[in-house]
Amino acid sequence: MIQSWLSRYGRRRRLVAATLAAIAVISAYIATRPSPPPTTVLVATRDLPPGPLTPSDLRPVPLNHPPDGAVRTTTAAAGRYLTSPMRRGEPLTDARLLDSYRLPPGMVATPVRISDPAAARLLSPGSRINVLAAWEEAHPARTIAEDVSVITAAAQRQADENSSNSNGTLIVLATTSTQAAELAAAQAHARLSITIIADSGSP
Repeated sequence: MIQSWLSRYGRRRRLVAATLAAIAVISAYIATRPSPPPTTVLVATRDLPPGPLTPSDLRPVPLNHPPDGAVRTTTAAAGRYLTSPMRRGEPLTDARLLDSYRLPPGMVATPVRISDPAAARLLSPGSRINVLAAWEEAHPARTIAEDVSVITAAAQRQADENSSNSNGTLIVLATTSTQAAELAAAQAHARLSITIIADSGSP
């Protein structure tokens, strides 16, 4: 009986030892296995607003763990449009790109800065707004662009970080050329605010 028990105990010890040896071999292989080479992807050369991309906006950088859909070549981004802001050094992904703004005929894409980041956070692509300009506190604001559509709105993070930034929050609107000229002139000297047009289908 004792001999049988010793025999079983010896087999178990050998099995445990073999298992531990196998684990040690696998661990050593994983530790010494060469890591895959980094993948070269495009990152923003500076903080970028929504809008058309130029070659100087992006530069190639090797990354060990690039995000899914990372854009790897400048030809893939050439002539395309950024849908939301990017931070300097942030990798560009295909989800951030549009082939075009798909503007209605006669409309242009117009970037404007809204003075109130909290109001900008209420917007999303497709929102319809009125844009007002206030030159002096003693005078009432005047509507300078009526019933225009939002193409892109600021990302939540950027809006939060701009909460104390006097430059305001960037959005892109679909406007006529006349509205674009008035907005450009107004935002050079005035603070811009918005009113949001309610959906006519809402109760």
